[in-house]
Amino acid sequence: MNDAAVLTAARPPTAPHLDLGRRGEQMAARYLQKQGFIVLSRNWRCREGELDLVVTDRNTLVVCEVKTRAGDRFGDPTEAVTPAKVARIRRITGQWLSAHCVNWCTVRFDVIAIVLAPPGAMCLRHYPGAF
Repeated sequence: MNDAAVLTAARPPTAPHLDLGRRGEQMAARYLQKQGFIVLSRNWRCREGELDLVVTDRNTLVVCEVKTRAGDRFGDPTEAVTPAKVARIRRITGQWLSAHCVNWCTVRFDVIAIVLAPPGAMCLRHYPGAF
């Protein structure tokens, strides 16, 4: 068996909800780029958690939480952005600013909610300044 086969065989399959989340983040990044934003970070991680997207329009730094659902069975995607999650995103944003030596800028927090249902259809809603 060659090295490539060993590496491929050792990689565990990805959970479907993680694939859905990645797809949603890709769609959100493309949407924001079409709106004129520049993507600075995707899935930026630190000890406390992760920022889905950090973008800029050259005037404002926008931290965007992306929530993707395969349907409405579990409610609207925005319902998952709880006050505790908002507080964590704000703390992580401070760490992103520090890690990237950004001393001062206007920061806005957005939510992008994506519902992919029925198959092949997509509904993307952008909530600027959502929290």
